[in-house]
Amino acid sequence: MSRLDQLNDWLHQSLQGKPYHLTTASADASFRRYFRVHLEDGTTLIAMDAPPPQEDCRPFVKVASLLRDAGLNVPGIMAEELEQGFLLLTDLGSQTFLDVLNEDNADGLFRDAIDALVSWQLVSKPGILPEYDAALLRRELDLFPEWYVARHLNIELDDSQRNTLEGAFNVIIKHNLAQPSVYVHRDYMPRNLMVSTPSPGILDFQDAVYGPISYDVASLFKDAFISWEEERVLDGVIRYWEKARKAGLPVHADFGDFYRDVEWMGLQRHLKVLGIFARINYRDGKPRYLADTPRFVSYVRQVCGRYGELRPLLRLFDELEKRDPQFGYTF
Repeated sequence: MSRLDQLNDWLHQSLQGKPYHLTTASADASFRRYFRVHLEDGTTLIAMDAPPPQEDCRPFVKVASLLRDAGLNVPGIMAEELEQGFLLLTDLGSQTFLDVLNEDNADGLFRDAIDALVSWQLVSKPGILPEYDAALLRRELDLFPEWYVARHLNIELDDSQRNTLEGAFNVIIKHNLAQPSVYVHRDYMPRNLMVSTPSPGILDFQDAVYGPISYDVASLFKDAFISWEEERVLDGVIRYWEKARKAGLPVHADFGDFYRDVEWMGLQRHLKVLGIFARINYRDGKPRYLADTPRFVSYVRQVCGRYGELRPLLRLFDELEKRDPQFGYTF
């Protein structure tokens, strides 16, 4: 029996035989799939198919409860079959922030996102979610040489280059672990925020952890799928920092120090995502994500150019891209 047949059998039971039909809602970068369940009365629900053993619905259920307890808008869980990997959820709609963002509405949408993020961080407690520790940070960073460098660029690093990368990874991890810890959504970006009431609806939170306070801010303003001028990024981060300080969250008293944390945390994320997008292409056969890798290379180069400790990593990128650092072109 196919997964879709199993899902339909379970939905028939969960909906007590009510007639329905399915349409594709979305498929993300993992093995999860989402279907919109259309009932005869016009109501729609969302069915999540998270096939074991690749996926586990339990973290989704747990984090949804934490977000709901913080007063935030997340899908309600109407029915669950955790062993099979099925959830039936309320529908937050089909428009993401990414779908509608423009110069006219960006300030209002980002204001909603910042307010929700502060509320989420304020309920943080240690020992509830997995720690975003050195081991996890390192596993994520290792995706960059394994999948982006070796598989995508087809480059085997020499000893000097491996030492450069090792030194960069060590300093990035040390810097980011020095930050205060809060709940981290881990993919808090416009693609996972829904246009809904109350705003925003929040999705894709199942990988949440307890870790560096700047992580979700970096995700929000240095996004995987849309880029903003640095002036808007700075303005957005300042708005978050001001609200976070007023709320009593443990951000630096000096904005410059906090923005440095955002940049270093963003660097770790961007290196990780370069590896993930390459892996999704070569392992999972989903090529569309690779089109966004230049955005992440640009993010990495910008940050590495600002901090002396990261200049060796910038030179490594010059070598990997065969770029002349003086003239900025590719041979």
